[in-house]
Amino acid sequence: MKTGKIILAAVLFFFCATPTSFAEVPECPECTGAAAVLMDGSSGRVLYEKDSHRKLPMASTTKIMTAITALEYGKPEDIVVIPPEASGVEGSSIWLSPGEHQTLKDLLYGLMLRSGNDAATAIALHIGDSVEHFADMMNALARKIGVVDSSFINPHGLPNDNHYTTAYDLARITAYGLRNPVFREIVSTKYHTIPWEGHEWDRAMKNENKLLWNYEGANGVKTGYTKKAGRCFVGSAERDHMQLIAVVLNCGPMFEESAALLNYGFENYKKYDIYNKGDRIRTVSVDKGKRSEVSLVAGKDYAVALKPGEKEKLHMKATLPESVKAPVSAGKKVGTVKIFLGDHLIGTIPIVTEKKVEKQSFWDLFHRMVNIWR
Repeated sequence: MKTGKIILAAVLFFFCATPTSFAEVPECPECTGAAAVLMDGSSGRVLYEKDSHRKLPMASTTKIMTAITALEYGKPEDIVVIPPEASGVEGSSIWLSPGEHQTLKDLLYGLMLRSGNDAATAIALHIGDSVEHFADMMNALARKIGVVDSSFINPHGLPNDNHYTTAYDLARITAYGLRNPVFREIVSTKYHTIPWEGHEWDRAMKNENKLLWNYEGANGVKTGYTKKAGRCFVGSAERDHMQLIAVVLNCGPMFEESAALLNYGFENYKKYDIYNKGDRIRTVSVDKGKRSEVSLVAGKDYAVALKPGEKEKLHMKATLPESVKAPVSAGKKVGTVKIFLGDHLIGTIPIVTEKKVEKQSFWDLFHRMVNIWR
């Protein structure tokens, strides 16, 4: 396959079509915690950071990764028989008993709303057969997400010197999780009730995330506290289809400072859709194919949060083939488009073939030649 570089010199035309009005830009908030980050959930662009790559303990915000791993490898309707090891785990609890039956989804509610360390252990043993193996699964999935500065030793976040993350990594993990509709449903739920075998009443749980009650658009995600980690919080909110994620680690006023970060994001930035999945990029010839051409299209959506004046600085560079060789499968990656803000690379999307093109047979070639000479 012969490959050439094609530079998309112009920014998408609609960015220059009409000016956009913004509220007066407030000053960037001051964060008192050990580390903080504000991230655009769509693109992963960092909008604010303070020591965001510093490795720190994260207490029960660990359970974000626990929930994502459980949903990646298990099914919400799975029935989990609570093992003895999951009963009486130190710290916060939903009071699970050995032999009790719960669905994986209800355990995830207990994990994320009430921060049950017993629920975390039950989930780990159900999915990974052991806490150690489940932690290995968490770490492997974190690397797949693109997280490189985190180490998970357990599913609940109880202190361990080798158990740590960064504010940036937690935001990346959360952005990934919020793309899962079940995860998104659970972390945005204010109240939930799950069965309690052997009791006349069910377990009624209230989400400990205060932003769900007092912040417009809040939709997640998790609190955490240990003496070693301090107060930790990952908060998220969506307004005007823009998803923002705020992370503060070892921060006393964690809800107030998270809200200030989110305010800063919503008052300074606006979401712009750059590509929609399936947008046509160009058409290329097909060598030895039953059809002579195939369209190359965007392989995924890409949107980014931008400040006033930044849209004019966007430009794209594409690396695409001049032709492809049959057979070609639909959705085959053949190139990339890199999105730049000034000189800074802010995103990359895959370019794929729109349709399948079969290789021409001898008879296809014969008929083509006959048609040429008619």
